[in-house]
Amino acid sequence: MAESKTLRKPIFTKVDQLRPGSTGHTLTVKVVSTKMVLQKGLAGGPQVRQMRIAESLVGDETGMIIFTARNEQVDLMKEGTTVTLRNAKIDMFKGSMRLAVDKWGRVEVAEPASFTVKEDNNLSLIEYELVNVVEE
Repeated sequence: MAESKTLRKPIFTKVDQLRPGSTGHTLTVKVVSTKMVLQKGLAGGPQVRQMRIAESLVGDETGMIIFTARNEQVDLMKEGTTVTLRNAKIDMFKGSMRLAVDKWGRVEVAEPASFTVKEDNNLSLIEYELVNVVEE
């Protein structure tokens, strides 16, 4: 029972490799811009919880995507900051991709990256449509 588990090295993904419905991504990205979408207090019990959601445009040398930051993650998403997203997933919102990190993932501020963000390849601007294929 007391055997030590060896941790696997993370495999880093580039932004242009992200696909709808995929999960388990580890990326290092730069924050291009951040905009607060929702900020409200939730009265649930003795203390009032603050709920915050921001949309941050993040990217690397291959492209950009919108990252949905929640609560404590909002504070880390400052313009020009380099962050590492661990166990990130792709959520679909109105037919376009959004990158998100839930409670099973982690957002960490990283060392400033040397790459420049490729701003002409925004994956969140591509609209996807769910098509059901009937096999005969």
